[in-house]
Amino acid sequence: MKITVANPIYDSVFKFMMEDERIARTVLSALLKKEVLTVEMRRHEHPNVTRDNLSMFRIDFAAKVRESDGSERLILIELQKTWLNTETLRFRRYLAAQYNAEENMLKEEEQRCYAMPMVAVYLLGHRVGDIEEPVVYVNHKAFDYDGREVANCDTDPFINSLTHDSIIVQIPLLHGKINNRLDKVLSVFDQTLVADKNQHVISLDGKLYEDDPDMMHLLHRLGLATMNADLRQEMNDEDEYFSAIEDRDTQLMEAKAKLSDLDAQLSDANAQIRSMAQAMYHNGVSLEVIAQSMNCRIDDLKALLGLS
Repeated sequence: MKITVANPIYDSVFKFMMEDERIARTVLSALLKKEVLTVEMRRHEHPNVTRDNLSMFRIDFAAKVRESDGSERLILIELQKTWLNTETLRFRRYLAAQYNAEENMLKEEEQRCYAMPMVAVYLLGHRVGDIEEPVVYVNHKAFDYDGREVANCDTDPFINSLTHDSIIVQIPLLHGKINNRLDKVLSVFDQTLVADKNQHVISLDGKLYEDDPDMMHLLHRLGLATMNADLRQEMNDEDEYFSAIEDRDTQLMEAKAKLSDLDAQLSDANAQIRSMAQAMYHNGVSLEVIAQSMNCRIDDLKALLGLS
């Protein structure tokens, strides 16, 4: 049984999906590989309403998670999604802003403040270098001088205030294989399942999700998105925006190629001029005559010939 749902690669659909608290817990639990007990979408000062030369959609969550030892702790999850190759500096600037935000501080006794432990999640619509794994976990560890891991550093508030873990998802490498819980959750982003002639929707095999109430809930919400006129219009707007970006990038690539050709032609011309000037100079022609024939200054000619 095929199920047709809205494509969450679109910012508008993704936001609609993640605004549902149950779905947010489902997605984040799978990514973190921990049980997310509660999750709250944070006040967001960086909405994606004024677009520049790329799309970078961000949602901040405060989540209470259960650790492997049964303990619970509050963490901040910075989820950033982009379609296009993105400057890493933009990610860093956004993380820096979150480190400095007062609302992300935890107050302890004696009025000491520590930054809330943070996990950065990147959903990328492009590949990262030559990395073949669709999902990459980058976890910070602490070591002594001899390279031995230092115990209990992962729970220290000072260390957690200065470092964070990252999860990187390369959407182009999602190819329909479902081997674990995360694969199943991320399958809704698999762009190889985009319906023919309509990239706004994804066609999924409903049998893969029938025994999973949380995933069926997620698919139901994505199904509702296909019937939402405002969301459909926003997807059309995103298509127009990225079409304009692609046209601009194509023009820039063509312009760079033309400039490269002109640079090569100029280099060849300079080499020919230099060869002619050297031949005349070695045949005893004075610098003044050579400069006059080439309509250039004596100093420029000397530089061309490598004369002091």
